[in-house]
Amino acid sequence: MFRIFFIFSLFLYSQLSAVNILQDAIDNAPEGSILKLPAGVYKGSITITKPITIIGKEDGVVIDGEGSGTVIHIKSSFVTIKNLKIIGSGERHDKIDSAITMVESKNCEISNCIIEDCLFGIDLQMVSNSIISNNTITSKDLDLGMRGDGLRLWYSNDNIVKKNTLYKSRDMVIWYSHGNLIEENHGERCRYSLHFMYAGKNIVKNNSYKFNSVGIFFMYSKDTIAIGNTIQSSLGATGMGIGLKDVSNFTVKDNTIIYCAQGLYIDRSPFEPDTKNWLSGNKILYNAEAIHFHSLSENNVLKNNTIMGNIEDIINDSRGAKTNENEIEGNYWDNYTGFDRDGDNIGDTPHRVYQYADQLWVYNPNVKFFYGSPVISLLNFLAKLAPFTKPLFLLEDEKPKVRIKG
Repeated sequence: MFRIFFIFSLFLYSQLSAVNILQDAIDNAPEGSILKLPAGVYKGSITITKPITIIGKEDGVVIDGEGSGTVIHIKSSFVTIKNLKIIGSGERHDKIDSAITMVESKNCEISNCIIEDCLFGIDLQMVSNSIISNNTITSKDLDLGMRGDGLRLWYSNDNIVKKNTLYKSRDMVIWYSHGNLIEENHGERCRYSLHFMYAGKNIVKNNSYKFNSVGIFFMYSKDTIAIGNTIQSSLGATGMGIGLKDVSNFTVKDNTIIYCAQGLYIDRSPFEPDTKNWLSGNKILYNAEAIHFHSLSENNVLKNNTIMGNIEDIINDSRGAKTNENEIEGNYWDNYTGFDRDGDNIGDTPHRVYQYADQLWVYNPNVKFFYGSPVISLLNFLAKLAPFTKPLFLLEDEKPKVRIKG
């Protein structure tokens, strides 16, 4: 049976400046205790080294780090932090000054917290089987690259990260971490709203990201599912929806990528021999580039995707990318020019994509200054009407869909 400790007094900030009453309460509480805090400002820089629960029992419970170090440092398993507002971490990147840092822990929970004016938000190092949910995280008011990450998983496995909001943070990173569920989170005005590196067997489901530099970027990872996510308006000339770099055995399904500079970016993926990536049911809409291939990228399976309203459907910026050696079938292309005489919703002729003269900028970025100009448009028209050079064949969809159903 847990012993429950109540802190009844409403402590004023000035009263707490000399002594950390909350740290004293934690130190004196037996393992398994529940500290229920009434509204007030409590001094931060606290350390938790035992199983314990700290709950704000009403609105207005603030833990203030006073601009120094990490506000709450957890070094124990079976710790719960709920219903708190956490503010005022330090500003040192080398120390990873955070709202909450958790190290070598398991079976913990951080939920329903508001984090503001903290360099890093929630930093998990070697944490497993824990829940991070319903938190709202904002970094310090710094330039984008100087902010800390809103949420970091480092060598942390089998966690649930759900319904968190990152706003004006830097990145949410999943590095060297496996078996995590990343679900129903929201990222806005960040850099990488979600960034994976050396991570496997994660599920990324029903998240929404908008006005970030990059939506979701997977690097050096494998065996992961990304399904039902919405990425909107990735900002900048290279703003990206979903990026795949050196990844293998990925399923990217039923995602919506809209209003980005680059919708789907594929770089040397799949990476491992005799593997594939499956990309199906995605809606890639109104981007500058729908699908961008970089470096050798073959053995991807692209089926039943909707590719509509983009300025360029396919970009291949590497002469050896072998885009034609991917399995591409049953996609809807809004610029398909064939017919469907038998009414089976499959084009009578394949949809072939070529690279014409208007895409000289792909290999020479300086030419992009003229992108969309009358000169380049005229070159493109003449190249298609009476080719003076052989256009580069990029890929073919043997069974393009003619109509979008549903």
